[in-house]
Amino acid sequence: MGNDRRQRRLVVDERTTWLWSHRQKRGRDGVWRDALTLYRDGLRVRFVFRAGAPGSGRWTTEGGSWYEGCVGDGRGHLLNLREPGVVRALVEEAGRRGLLPGRGDEDGEGRGDGEGEGEGAGAGPVELDGWDLFPAVAAAVDG
Repeated sequence: MGNDRRQRRLVVDERTTWLWSHRQKRGRDGVWRDALTLYRDGLRVRFVFRAGAPGSGRWTTEGGSWYEGCVGDGRGHLLNLREPGVVRALVEEAGRRGLLPGRGDEDGEGRGDGEGEGEGAGAGPVELDGWDLFPAVAAAVDG
């Protein structure tokens, strides 16, 4: 398998490009999490999927390599966070809900090519609970 730590490019439209990567790690609290991180114009947005307790309906791969990057709800819905279509659906749903940091332009998507290191610096990273978006994204990907 290739290098899973590389940044991949997601072109949303002619003005908006995100760089993204997936990571899987155990937090200081001992709970495994899958994180999808997007970068654009010095901004960082992270969708975090924390593993839930048994029966919670919040499944991650918890450090295993089988289905690495997948999260599921225990009801047959599964998202592979390393698939570009899933990343696009997360970005679109977060944008619809107004969760993505904007640049003051009217659509809230900002402008840029993802490589403007100086722009937006100091804005701080945005961390979103991916489970809040999971049902809508699973429906969009399956639909």
